Amino acid sequence: MLYFIGLGLGDAADITVKGLQAVKSCSRVYLEAYTSILTVGKEALEEYYGKELILADRDLVEQGADEILKDADATDVAFLVVGDPFGATTHSDLVLRAVQAGIPYRVIHNASIMNAVGCCGLQLYNFGETVSLVFWTETWRPESFYDKICKNRSAGLHTLCLLDIKVKEQSVENLMRGRKIYEPARYMTVQQAADQLMQIVQRRREEGAELGMTEDTVCVGLARLGADDQVVRTGTLRQLASCDLGPPLHSLVVSGRLHPLEVDMLRLTAEPDALEGLKAIDSSTYCS
Repeated sequence: MLYFIGLGLGDAADITVKGLQAVKSCSRVYLEAYTSILTVGKEALEEYYGKELILADRDLVEQGADEILKDADATDVAFLVVGDPFGATTHSDLVLRAVQAGIPYRVIHNASIMNAVGCCGLQLYNFGETVSLVFWTETWRPESFYDKICKNRSAGLHTLCLLDIKVKEQSVENLMRGRKIYEPARYMTVQQAADQLMQIVQRRREEGAELGMTEDTVCVGLARLGADDQVVRTGTLRQLASCDLGPPLHSLVVSGRLHPLEVDMLRLTAEPDALEGLKAIDSSTYCS
């Protein structure tokens, strides 16, 4: 049996009872180590689970999946994922490979950013398409995430923005030379995400384009959701560009139309004057 087990968002203790029982029954336990991170390291998980963990980086999962699946038809193997197992499409691919190999599988779910984001006060059924914000480089500055945010806002929907993670990445030079030398891990912050969005807004403004959001759009910054030191901060995009929310992981929410109850919830974490620019569309709807 191949188990896909969600670990939740905080630390070692966030695994479910059912998940922990499955881990203890497995002969091999892999820890997926590139789509997200917990607030504790591999050693803390090994101590809590009572099992040695094998780190599974992107290369192993996407190119060496046969190693993970080896003998899983005869013995129990676990694949641990921070959050919920299906928070990344990579893991759907692993399921399909298991099925094709005749290996039975079981999924044990857990909390993920996709539902825990509701703690910021915005109602989950008012969210549109989730988008990913990537680190820009000198030669690559995509803006497709901005267009998706604007599409959501035009429908009155909020947008959860998942911020880029660079783990075990190689420089272009080392990649071209075939050298297995990796860059230090990088995690995009809310500040960086807000800054990139403001640069896009300014460029579109200079082009005379109609703006789907501005520097005064109400957003929510989230850091280390599910951990004891989680941070939730509501502010305009401009305000969040100067807010330090501490260590990773960070996420950003761009608001759409707001119900009065959502506005009241946002006030609990709002920066000074963050909600002063809200406009009433009607008696039960606001927007920024």
